[in-house]
Amino acid sequence: MTVSIYSGLAGRVVLITGGASGIGAAFVRAFAAQKSRVAFLDIDRDAGEALVREVTDAFGSAPLFVPCDLLDIEALRGAIDRVHGALGDAAVLVNNAANDKRHMLAELTPQEFDWTMGVNLKHVVFAAQAVVPQMRARGGGSIVNMSSIAWMRGAPGLPAYAAAKAAIVGFTNSLARIVGPDRIRVNAIAPGMVITERQRRLWYPDETQIAEFRTRQAVPDAVTPDDIAQLALFLASDDSQRITRQCLQVDGGL
Repeated sequence: MTVSIYSGLAGRVVLITGGASGIGAAFVRAFAAQKSRVAFLDIDRDAGEALVREVTDAFGSAPLFVPCDLLDIEALRGAIDRVHGALGDAAVLVNNAANDKRHMLAELTPQEFDWTMGVNLKHVVFAAQAVVPQMRARGGGSIVNMSSIAWMRGAPGLPAYAAAKAAIVGFTNSLARIVGPDRIRVNAIAPGMVITERQRRLWYPDETQIAEFRTRQAVPDAVTPDDIAQLALFLASDDSQRITRQCLQVDGGL
């Protein structure tokens, strides 16, 4: 893959939620490669610390890792305050953290529904709430929210997850209107099938199942975490300064 260089991202503070593994880790690596000042939040301390070592070895600069349970909004606010104190005003927020735990409508409990909304939607709203004043103070910024094609295609094993991911697009549209006058742009990315290590372990252990799914794509090649990260770089950069209130699909034309 040819990687674009966005010189304007160098030195900018980038905050990523759910950054320790999968697509989130690809975001951390991609922004570190642009020489951004990267911070990421995640509940998985071991994976987060391992990623810090990897990125430091690769790029010569350590990202700031703050362990955080994003279901605890006060802890989230505290973590964002810690990043702000260490690095300064955030120029970019990537709301990545999510969990696509399978569930069936007939068996869904109110507690499971609330958990699904909490881990996929609630923290997105409150992370943005906490970061917007920083972006206003610096004269602008870019927020990238992670949606999913699950809500577009009507994934039958993910009704509450799909509802949360659809709601993220609604929130993206509303927030873009609210903060646009402050030159803060808000967009969403909706990935297709991205086979991370976790996806392969939990949902797609059969390679033939993956291959069959890809036959439905217009472009049959695998959609990778790096593909998603490259779009996030563009949306975070000044090259996309007139793009806001959009949900962009990265799914090979599924």
